Amino acid sequence: MGLFSFIKNAGAKIGIGKSTAEEAAEKKAEAAAASEAANRKAEASLKETIQDLGLEVENLQLDIKGEMVIVAGKAKDQTTKEKVVLVVGNVEGIAQVDDRIDVEHKEPEAQFHTVESGDTLSKIAKKFYGNAMKYPVIFEANKPMLKDPDKIYPGQMLRIPRLD
Repeated sequence: MGLFSFIKNAGAKIGIGKSTAEEAAEKKAEAAAASEAANRKAEASLKETIQDLGLEVENLQLDIKGEMVIVAGKAKDQTTKEKVVLVVGNVEGIAQVDDRIDVEHKEPEAQFHTVESGDTLSKIAKKFYGNAMKYPVIFEANKPMLKDPDKIYPGQMLRIPRLD
């Protein structure tokens, strides 16, 4: 019959010339590279969202490590810092935010509340302030992330500022 020529990189992948360990290592490296690329894309998207919301942080750095995001930089005030943490943390797939943001003008920290099924801003205001009619304070404290006081969802974390 004779010698037949084929395109080396086409056809079924059966791993000729590679051990199972080498193939596994290649697949692991490919998966890691894909994950890293996805993280970089997500970091860029989060930075864009933060910027679009008007939250200014000098030298904003985000580093996604699995379900955790490390966020660093310098915010002008505590409110901006807390809102950035909430923007990052209220993203599907993010379980923890490691807050390393410095604050230029120190002020008291707000409390935080994770929304539960059945919660409303009025109910949360009653719990924290003793007055359900103070719900606009919570709504304003969570702008621009909240666009409507009736659109909160279970699992969402909200800033509860101190009343002066």
